[in-house]
Amino acid sequence: MRSVLTGVVLPALLVLGSVGGAAAYTAVTVDGADRTVPATLWAKPAKEPAKDPAVEAWRGRASTPLSKLLLPVPDGYRLGPDVDEYGNDAELSAKQATALMKGWGRGLSGKERRDYERQVKKLGLQGIAIRSYATEGGVYENDVIVTIQIVRMRNKAQVRKAFGLQTGLGGLLDLPKGPKIKGHRNSACFLAPEVKGDRAGEDEKEIDRMQCFAYDSELLVSIGAEGVPPIDEGAVADLVQEQLDHIASPGEYV
Repeated sequence: MRSVLTGVVLPALLVLGSVGGAAAYTAVTVDGADRTVPATLWAKPAKEPAKDPAVEAWRGRASTPLSKLLLPVPDGYRLGPDVDEYGNDAELSAKQATALMKGWGRGLSGKERRDYERQVKKLGLQGIAIRSYATEGGVYENDVIVTIQIVRMRNKAQVRKAFGLQTGLGGLLDLPKGPKIKGHRNSACFLAPEVKGDRAGEDEKEIDRMQCFAYDSELLVSIGAEGVPPIDEGAVADLVQEQLDHIASPGEYV
């Protein structure tokens, strides 16, 4: 079972926020990909003129209760590459979210996969909001790719259970612990062994990975970062803290 976890579940654990395993970092090579998001429709306030949503579209959409909880793209970052077929700023329905998480069990044996899918079904997924971020101004284009995923579940008990499963896998695989997130006890970060990556026109380079998990009420948060070594663990931890602070007080983020 350990070998199965290492080969199959590890990508889902370490890059859970990037939905399709290492897809977020692989997409770095496609530098010309469309990173824009469609403008959202804003309701006109009673006494104030409507704001143009396109003005700050680069910070990410905020048209639904779940998408509003995603951290707006901060200074030093921009919207990142597409995450699988979902784009770089998307929200999935409960049905899509369940199918997506079940897909992470590919490669498990028949019985293990059935058990895994039953566990996923019991989680009561209500939807997932996804956004990718890329650092600006580095030595290489897209030095670090960060993918944030916020999952809404049916109840707090299931969220705590899912968080326990994620962090338990980190312990089972003997992954080094990452930095602690200041002010957020219900969080945990893990570091991954370096893996080989491929950049267009360059020799193979190793890739650093860091994955953080957290929960808040009915929300499960997964934040994955990948980049050219050495990845700045402190900077990633700061971004994780900003995201969790934003969930706690979404109207206060500037």
